[in-house]
Amino acid sequence: MKKLLVVGLMMSGFAFGQIKQDTLDKEYKLEVAPLKEKKQKPNPLSKKGQVFVFFGWNRGAFSNSDIHFTGNGYDFQLNNVQARDKPTKFGIVYIDPSWFTVTQYNFRLGYFIKDNLALVLGIDHMKYVMKQDQTVDFSGTISDPKYAGMVQNGQVNLADTQFLTFEHTDGLNYENLGLEKYKNLIHKKNIDLVWSYGAGIGVMFPKSNIKLFGNERSDRFHVAGMGTDLRTSLNMVFWKNWMIRAEAKAGYINMWDIKTTLNNKPDKARQDFVFGQVLAGVGYTFNTKKYN
Repeated sequence: MKKLLVVGLMMSGFAFGQIKQDTLDKEYKLEVAPLKEKKQKPNPLSKKGQVFVFFGWNRGAFSNSDIHFTGNGYDFQLNNVQARDKPTKFGIVYIDPSWFTVTQYNFRLGYFIKDNLALVLGIDHMKYVMKQDQTVDFSGTISDPKYAGMVQNGQVNLADTQFLTFEHTDGLNYENLGLEKYKNLIHKKNIDLVWSYGAGIGVMFPKSNIKLFGNERSDRFHVAGMGTDLRTSLNMVFWKNWMIRAEAKAGYINMWDIKTTLNNKPDKARQDFVFGQVLAGVGYTFNTKKYN
């Protein structure tokens, strides 16, 4: 009887030990779930999917240009015509939304199609004013003796506004699409400095204010030609979102269908010139993807 009891205790101990061992094996074989890697919020103006918007103001400069006029009774060219921009006097007009088109303004909407590469839609509302007090070379013909008589020795004095006033002041609108490459220069806790460079191309959509030979002034929006540009900017981003942008650009504009009279008459002008522009303003940049 004692032998049977000893054997039973040994067998129960063996079974208990086996169960305990199996339990421990199962516990040790449990896989530990890996910790989910925390995504870091990317630097501004750097990652695919980021967006920025911008609004600012510009100053512009224009090379001399030859302006060719054609219409009923005339076909002539004015050579090396000088022009300037027309900045609005600083005041409430610069921050009043109801008057924003009065100023020389710029708008940008950018989307990063790849890391550090943005597709940028832009509106450059420049103003172009022919300098009235100048004498320019003239070539061509005018049938009206009154205005033909204003040409003396192959030149015409434009100070007499009866002959011509010529502006794109509502304005010299360059609607463009560009590609811009971005590079982070400084990255601190609450500030980033980002440099960009790129190029753009677009259409010219001016509202030209032109009065030729005493005709009623032409003043309407019209697709008049095309433009292209090279640009570079410095962008200072505060607290990851708010942005101050300073940009410079140089480009070429060719307008071959400038309306000079009303009522869809065949009268038109064409000109091409090089322009330069500096601009500054404020913007906001944000991510379209969520980060922890």
